[in-house]
Amino acid sequence: MRVLVVSQYFWPEVFRVNEIVSELRARGHEVTVLTGRPNYPGGQVFEDYAADPAAFAGYHGADVVRLPLRPRGQGSVRLLLNYWSFVFWGCLLGPWKLRGRRFDAIFCFETSPITSALPAVLLRWIKGAPLLLWVLDLWPDTLAAVGMVRSKLGLNAVGALVRFIYKRCDLILAQSRSFFPAIERWSRAPAKTRYFPQWAEAIFDGDMSGVAVAPELAPHAEAFKVMFAGNIGDAQDFPALLAAAEATRARPDIHWLIVGDGRQAEWLRTEIQRRSLQTTVFMLGRHPIERMPEFFMGADALLVSLKAEPIFAMTIPGKVAAYLAASRPLLAMLDGEGAQVITEAGAGLVAPAGDGPRLAALAQRLLATAPQERAAMGQRAREYCRQHFDRVTLIDQLEEWLGTTRIN
Repeated sequence: MRVLVVSQYFWPEVFRVNEIVSELRARGHEVTVLTGRPNYPGGQVFEDYAADPAAFAGYHGADVVRLPLRPRGQGSVRLLLNYWSFVFWGCLLGPWKLRGRRFDAIFCFETSPITSALPAVLLRWIKGAPLLLWVLDLWPDTLAAVGMVRSKLGLNAVGALVRFIYKRCDLILAQSRSFFPAIERWSRAPAKTRYFPQWAEAIFDGDMSGVAVAPELAPHAEAFKVMFAGNIGDAQDFPALLAAAEATRARPDIHWLIVGDGRQAEWLRTEIQRRSLQTTVFMLGRHPIERMPEFFMGADALLVSLKAEPIFAMTIPGKVAAYLAASRPLLAMLDGEGAQVITEAGAGLVAPAGDGPRLAALAQRLLATAPQERAAMGQRAREYCRQHFDRVTLIDQLEEWLGTTRIN
């Protein structure tokens, strides 16, 4: 099968689309990736790529076709230019760079922005191949939730764009079941929506008990370590997380560790100083995905949070599957389907979204919990991940959809 993957984000950026490509290649399929220059999350083109772009023209045997994407940089204006540069170059250069190539299916990886699907829509028409869209972020709902677009007129305009895209997809894959009503509101075609959640990355497949703890955690060896790993952004509600940390300031035995980077990292660094939380909250920087097991194994609880917005209550954060696979208790501050997964799994404790004081109380409660019970939470987490978020099973299903979907 010849598959075209269209994604604004791709290796060496760390997204699950990378594993879709490597898994399809391992199964013998011919895969081509149309993407941009890697610059997420720091906002600057990766130094290794800038020094030798040719070294990033292939991935596990897949042909990687790069577009001259404008880096994200800092600030909302540059972010918008980044979004639209992928659309512009994808529609202008994409068909030219892919001329003469035929495809049996097109798969579009759609995290923000929804506009990244427009080149895939054009290529569907040019190539005559069915388009499967994996929706990981709901627009216009997310734009309203993070305050990027506030006017009703603007949100309706984005909604019209979403309707245009959805109507030209042959199958729409939703990362949570809660996404279905919102997707179907714009697509008007319930029959073409399928559930396709995120999974734990392959690095969490093996026996985690033998993984060495990251040396960066040595200064925190005597503390109860609550670890957040991933994007430091607006959606993760760091003001509420800092409120939780402030509520445990008098507990020097609780350390809040932040592993990652993102657009709010500098704000977070400044706030830690301003609130005098230097002995409570620690930013450990961004590290390769391959090292995450080292960090997770040194944590006493893995932290996930989302803002108190209806759109985020529909979302299962991608890190939840990885956390579950790591066999560690989860500490969460979120609502909806993500909270339901953790509760159903018996994998940890959940505070309502935005409730920093409640999160602080749960952190102290988890610290007071017997080590044997925390270990049992971790084991239940891993077993739930195996049952519900198994990568091989999910990509088996995707492979079937790619082979059987036809243009509507």
